Amino acid sequence: MPHPKDLLIADFSYELPEDKIASHPLATRDASKVLVYDKGAISETVFGTITDHLPPDSLLVFNNSKVIQSRLSFTKPTGGGIEIFILEPCGEYGDISGAMKTEGSIRCNCLVGGAKKWKAGKLEMQLDGNVEPVVLRAEMIEKKSESYIIEFNWHPEVDFATALELFGNTPIPPYLNRPADESDKERYQTIYAKEDGSVAAPTAGLHFTPTVMQSLQVKNIQTAFVTLHVGAGTFKPVKSERISGHEIHAEFIDVVPALIEQLIVYPAVIPVGTTSMRTIESLYWMGVKAHLDMAPDLAALEIKQWEVYDSLASHSITKQVALSALQQWMKTRQMSRLILRTQILIAPPYQAKIATSLITNFHQPQSTLLLLIAALAGDDWKKMYRYALYNDFRFLSYGDSCLIKW
Repeated sequence: MPHPKDLLIADFSYELPEDKIASHPLATRDASKVLVYDKGAISETVFGTITDHLPPDSLLVFNNSKVIQSRLSFTKPTGGGIEIFILEPCGEYGDISGAMKTEGSIRCNCLVGGAKKWKAGKLEMQLDGNVEPVVLRAEMIEKKSESYIIEFNWHPEVDFATALELFGNTPIPPYLNRPADESDKERYQTIYAKEDGSVAAPTAGLHFTPTVMQSLQVKNIQTAFVTLHVGAGTFKPVKSERISGHEIHAEFIDVVPALIEQLIVYPAVIPVGTTSMRTIESLYWMGVKAHLDMAPDLAALEIKQWEVYDSLASHSITKQVALSALQQWMKTRQMSRLILRTQILIAPPYQAKIATSLITNFHQPQSTLLLLIAALAGDDWKKMYRYALYNDFRFLSYGDSCLIKW
């Protein structure tokens, strides 16, 4: 079997006209179209009826990460503008959800627009409060190779997520080529978003409405939630000729033992979005490590970019054995939840270990997300995307959806 390192990114390209990119969401979430790919056959429907295409007694896995208002626009005393885009809190705060609860001060890894104009000193934003002004300050601490360490201070001492809610803007994707407006604050967020920490939405979930969620219950389709905080790396283009030259950005996952038990019990598991897919597939490989006694501590349990194709590739066990081993690993350490990073890359010739279908959007050419689709549908990804382009489907974050069955 070929190794993903040897894949040419040019083989995963297609022409995406600008007018096919959805710059705004539809007025109604579940009015979006769905391309249904079923073992080679293609049909289409609307998202409001997607339950009709899902097997009864299956498990849908959602990512409940919440998009933070991570774009901050400061004005220098001289009048120039500086935009700071928060990538993630620095490592000393542990996991992202915990960092979002930090009060008063935090350091973050950030991108800075107009950094050359920011010579020294602190930037400040101020809002009128009921009793006293609400103030947010930013100070550049360190320049890294592709980003900056920025220290934020704010008063009064609410948690960081609340401070961003007051001062920040919605981090809609750069390919939308427009500033965020007030409607994005609601629409670039799933209806079940709960855990603060993502700088990009898990967009497959944007189509779900209370009505669709209710229809799942009627068909006895169960729901489960994981948390994977989506980083800006999801938009990072593959610039190398071969995939070997591209590094996946590690992301935090957060799951509880009850979710692992559900994954063991249900034969049909359908992740909603590539983030949910990466989470549950990572859990399988973490279980393999636990089964093989390869993880003496939490750091060793983390999944690196290539190890599922290298050191772990020859260890094929059932999902029941792997996930049961992971359960026992957690129980032995008296862990009530599993919070750690995964860097898993899902690309051909990867075969899903837990997921049996996938609900996702249409992804950018030459992206790691398109590689994931190719791993599931093989070369038929080209047939799917060709159909979508010729049948007025809308692409990318605010676009239409597809249900992939393999």
